[in-house]
Amino acid sequence: RTPVLASTDADGLPDARTVVLRQVDAQAGQLTFYTDSRSPKVAQLQAQASAMLVFWSARLSWQLRVRVACSVITSGPEVDMLWQGVKQSAAAGDYLSPLPPGAVLPPGTGMAVEANANAPAPTHSFAVLRAQVLQMDWLELSRDGHRRAQLGANTWEWLTP
Repeated sequence: RTPVLASTDADGLPDARTVVLRQVDAQAGQLTFYTDSRSPKVAQLQAQASAMLVFWSARLSWQLRVRVACSVITSGPEVDMLWQGVKQSAAAGDYLSPLPPGAVLPPGTGMAVEANANAPAPTHSFAVLRAQVLQMDWLELSRDGHRRAQLGANTWEWLTP
C-alpha cells in the first residue's frame, strides 16, 4: 500500500518518496495515488512521465518493481468527486495548506502554519496521480535461492536473480 515512487528531477537526478496507493484498476493496469498539485513530483512527472514504483513485502520477502507512465489530473469531474471524500477526512489539511509541500516554514511557526482569519477560504491543491503499468519485475528473496520474473501485459518470463 505504500510503495516508493522514483521519478527524475529537472537535473536528471533520481528523486524517490513513499506514496500511498489509493486505487487499483487491474483491468486497465492502472494505479491511483493522491498528491498535492504543488508537490515537486507533479512537475517532475509532467516533464517526464516515466517513473518506477517499488513495493516490498517483508512477510513474503518479495520486491515488485513496476515501470509506469504517469499522468497528473489537477481538475475536472474525477478530481471533484474524489475531493468530496477527502475533504471530509483528516487528510484534507494536507491539500489546503497555504504553503506547498517542502516549503520552509516562517520562523516561530513550529510545525504548522496558522490560517489567517482574514484570508479567503483556501482552495484545495488536491490532485490525482494515475500510473499506467508498463512492466513489472518480481523478485523473491529466499535462503533456498532467489527467484525473479519479468511480467508484461501479456507475457512473463523467468530471469536470473
